[in-house]
Amino acid sequence: MLKKKALVQRRAELLAAERGQLEQLQSAELGLEGDAEEVYTSRRAEIEKLDAEIAGLERVEAEIRQRASNGRASAGAMNPWSSLGEQLSAVVRAGTPGGQVDPRLHTQLLAAGANSGIPGEGGFLVAPEFARDIWTVAAEESVLASRCRTWPLSPGANGLELPLIDSTSRQTGSRLGGVRVYRVGEGSEITASKPSFDKLQLKLEKLAALAYATSELLEDSAAMGEFLRRAFGEELAFVLDEEILSGNGVARCLGVLSSNALVTVPKEAGQAAGTVVYENVVKMWSRCWGRSRRNAVWFVSQSVESQLFTMALTVGTGGAPVFLPGGGASEQPFATLFGRPVVPIEQCSNLGTVGDIILADMSQYLLLRKEPEIAQSMHVRFIYDEQAFRLVMRAIGAPLWKSSITPANGGDSLSPFIALATRA
Repeated sequence: MLKKKALVQRRAELLAAERGQLEQLQSAELGLEGDAEEVYTSRRAEIEKLDAEIAGLERVEAEIRQRASNGRASAGAMNPWSSLGEQLSAVVRAGTPGGQVDPRLHTQLLAAGANSGIPGEGGFLVAPEFARDIWTVAAEESVLASRCRTWPLSPGANGLELPLIDSTSRQTGSRLGGVRVYRVGEGSEITASKPSFDKLQLKLEKLAALAYATSELLEDSAAMGEFLRRAFGEELAFVLDEEILSGNGVARCLGVLSSNALVTVPKEAGQAAGTVVYENVVKMWSRCWGRSRRNAVWFVSQSVESQLFTMALTVGTGGAPVFLPGGGASEQPFATLFGRPVVPIEQCSNLGTVGDIILADMSQYLLLRKEPEIAQSMHVRFIYDEQAFRLVMRAIGAPLWKSSITPANGGDSLSPFIALATRA
């Protein structure tokens, strides 16, 4: 699980910093007191918190593995294949002129339902269990998609229409679409309020990928299965993350950068082009909806990291670093900003443009999807002695917020999605 990997990495960084601090104190023959003790205690508390989170995730993983094991045992007769590569090799042989059709392919087609194959193209659907493995890879590799809220869909559903409260302000009379609560005296009439509702309509759209495998690769069923599993899974993760961040919503996900819910913080007066300064991140944090702060993550372009490492709080004619630890660059840099993780991702814009640094609570983004399906054809790349494998998955997503909201007592609008304006 991606989250567990991040927690384990963060724990290792903290332990390394702790070890470095203790070695420095020992070599200097100093005790653990004053500022050093405060830093040590704070770090130790975070390590213990991470230990508890990792242990909880491991318990969940163990339960998932146990359920999956029970499911495989009961469904053994439905899926006669030992691996994805084994089934794909059988599909290739069946699609080759004069090749033998493995009877297990017919069993799988019947189990998957009528019209599951494409005989004219030598195509067969892969067992659902193996197709689900591809999404497992995508979930592990994705940064944004794995953090989104999901919603169960019935087998025949092609989308979702979700009722939402129409609310753009937290001021009295606007909260929760206009629901009001009054103090009422004994025997007095209760004043009615009529909430306003909106709806989020999402229709699943198709994602498709095509990969070619050479005859040399096809000779090794294990290698072929792992190649396709990783290739399709990683590409799905990249495309979904890209759409979730900046998709225009036309036959694809509506990205947070294209959403009306996005709050864009302006640059500072006189701020140089291609920079990120401390005042920028302070104002971004102040525009993040309070309830989203516990889930929010800083997503940044790697080109932004150089700005974070040199970012400082100006004090008179001097200043102090705000991202590096007390020991400077010789120690592990902090992986958090205002206590929230800083995660570099490829999909962010280059330094200086909107989208290079984003503060987002992805639990406020809804992602719908169906399980992937894989089919094979020998004809597409026949003259190259290659087989074509096609993946199709239907997915769609959008923010759960239609716009930012005005605080109850006025002030700048708030949102779970915050970006920094262009600094050109």
